[in-house]
Amino acid sequence: MTDGWAPCSDRSLERDDPLGGSAGFGERWFLVEIDGAWGTHAILQSRLDPDIARLFVTRVEGARMRPLAIRRTGRRADERRAQSRWRWAIVDARPGSESVRWGEVDDPALLLDVPLDGSTGTPSDAPIIAVCTHARHDQCCAVRGRPVVAAIAKAFPKQTWECSHLGGDRFAATMIVFPHGFHFGRVPADHAVEIVDRYLAGEVDARHLRGRSSLPNVVQAAQAFAAGADGNSAVSAHRPLAHRRLDAAGEPRWSVDLEGTQAGEVVTLELGERMSAPILSTCAATHAAPVREFELLALSRRTPG
Repeated sequence: MTDGWAPCSDRSLERDDPLGGSAGFGERWFLVEIDGAWGTHAILQSRLDPDIARLFVTRVEGARMRPLAIRRTGRRADERRAQSRWRWAIVDARPGSESVRWGEVDDPALLLDVPLDGSTGTPSDAPIIAVCTHARHDQCCAVRGRPVVAAIAKAFPKQTWECSHLGGDRFAATMIVFPHGFHFGRVPADHAVEIVDRYLAGEVDARHLRGRSSLPNVVQAAQAFAAGADGNSAVSAHRPLAHRRLDAAGEPRWSVDLEGTQAGEVVTLELGERMSAPILSTCAATHAAPVREFELLALSRRTPG
């Protein structure tokens, strides 16, 4: 380590990097349980045969889905047995289509035969709470993620999983809650259960919300600004209606229309898009690079008639 080095999540907190609009995109997801250690690429470097893993990732990504490795938390190496069942879940996180379907196979090669259209598997109404603990990808994910997943697993043992890289290492601890695909960042262990409790009650905790995975980043940011303006934290609040790019003098600008709190109300937000000063966005980064951020320029409301 060099003098002055600090974990990426510490640096991000010092800079006060904005959370809103930072969630990685994913409309549909394929989760697969892979026990044991994960390498830098969790699925390709795992208990899965490398050839099967490569074909699996290629197939899933080719269907415009995001693959995600999951595993139960709290198991020591000597408690892990040879994996004989491979559980999987297909999640649709698109607004209005939210669903989770679970299945399992006894041979990982059969993962390549699972239909990706949501036509198989057992539907489930239970949420999936996945906390990134992917140490080989970034140490912050493990250091900050493990206390969070341990706390949540005590309250929701069946719904809670460790997961592989979600993106946004600098916002560790990070987690995603399905089926809505809400990304949360800077999740503290002592408030983690409260975030899940609020979600189960139909609310999102705006303090830690990065955005919904099925929406473009600019819409995620607009929803965060709208929630800050009207205090509406309902899961269904601020439904996106339209967004369009409105560049001015070469500077990227956006107009985003969201559903308001009153019947028929439309909230229009004008956002500026900018690139931050160069930063080291992961613990392993050696080259500083700017990241995309949004700022609120104007907010207006209108009702029909």
